[in-house]
Amino acid sequence: MNDTPSLPPCYVLGIETQIGLSLVRELGEAGIPVIGVATDANAIGLQSRYLAHGDILRHPRTDEGLAELRAFGERYGPGYLLTVSEANTAWLIDNRDRLGAITPLLPSKAAFAVVLDKAQTLAAAQEVGIDVPASASPANWEEVEQTARRFRFPAVLKWSDPNAVAPALQASGIELVKAEYVYTADEFLRVAERYRPVGEWPLVQEYCSGVGLGQFFFMHRGKAVRRFQHLRVAEWPPEGGFSSVCDAVPLDRFVELQEKSIRLLQHIGWDGVAMVEYRYDPASGRAVLMEVNGRFWGSFPLAMYCGAGFGLLAYGLQGRDRMPDLPPLRENLRCRMVVTEVKRLKRILLEPGQIRDRTFQVRPLREVLRFVGDFLRPSVRYYVWSLKDIKPFIRDVRNMLGV
Repeated sequence: MNDTPSLPPCYVLGIETQIGLSLVRELGEAGIPVIGVATDANAIGLQSRYLAHGDILRHPRTDEGLAELRAFGERYGPGYLLTVSEANTAWLIDNRDRLGAITPLLPSKAAFAVVLDKAQTLAAAQEVGIDVPASASPANWEEVEQTARRFRFPAVLKWSDPNAVAPALQASGIELVKAEYVYTADEFLRVAERYRPVGEWPLVQEYCSGVGLGQFFFMHRGKAVRRFQHLRVAEWPPEGGFSSVCDAVPLDRFVELQEKSIRLLQHIGWDGVAMVEYRYDPASGRAVLMEVNGRFWGSFPLAMYCGAGFGLLAYGLQGRDRMPDLPPLRENLRCRMVVTEVKRLKRILLEPGQIRDRTFQVRPLREVLRFVGDFLRPSVRYYVWSLKDIKPFIRDVRNMLGV
């Protein structure tokens, strides 16, 4: 990509986490003026040396917030906007024509609605031949009881669209649990009883053993112009969640599955960056779709370090209609979030009874050896720590200490 002062800026909304920080680093290293937009003055991304400017959005997801974004565009100049969270993406999709000089880089509303709804995603995946877990979506108590009689347990309970159900749960004083394990019909009924006050129930999904396999694509006009994939080495919570440690995987592995993932994104009509997430069982070779994330994902730092260039592609192709120059993809790196790893070790070593998946194998010695050994591996990178950009790490530590 041509490194000149005339490049329009890229606004990045959501620089509180390693995701937004990595976008800032990727774009800034390429010579693109980056305007970081945070909702918290202590956001780690505000400390990055790669920012041209940083600012605070004080009224996110409101009309006042739209006015603030328009003012940023007048202050820093016309440019493109990338965002991280699903909530902000949905907000901007609904207000894409109200941002003045700023052009948001977003998927279509119809495609985004599909990936937000797990039931719709699984249905689309079946249509293109992807293996999906057996699922049930009870709509009333009678269907809850039918599911208890007919479903083969164990199962994992997940909300089809957590963002949509969150207000109703909060109004009833019910905690939003993203994933809950039930091993018998009676256990399922006890959990389902909790949600009677709101009259909505989570998706009941077949339990699938294995590890997280993420396949990442940049779709442009129906074609995958860049791809990347990783396997999760460790997750938080330990039984399954988001990556605390992950390894890049060569693209000559899981080739057939990559093609199926691309067909799924084409079927949905997706444009831009996406993560297609599977549960992969090395013993059987079975890969089962979990979900599609239509946004930049938690382990995005690994893709950045490997030179996948997904942020550059969004800016270049979606924004300027120009293909950026990207380096050869590295496929030998590991990336880790040490803070989350410490939480994970604490759970495994001191609180194994809190691990919700009863089939999870607790191997304390192996976990400790891997945790310590990774500090000595030259191929390991870190979600926040970087010698070239130290201040975000210092801010992160201060945030954790409350100072």
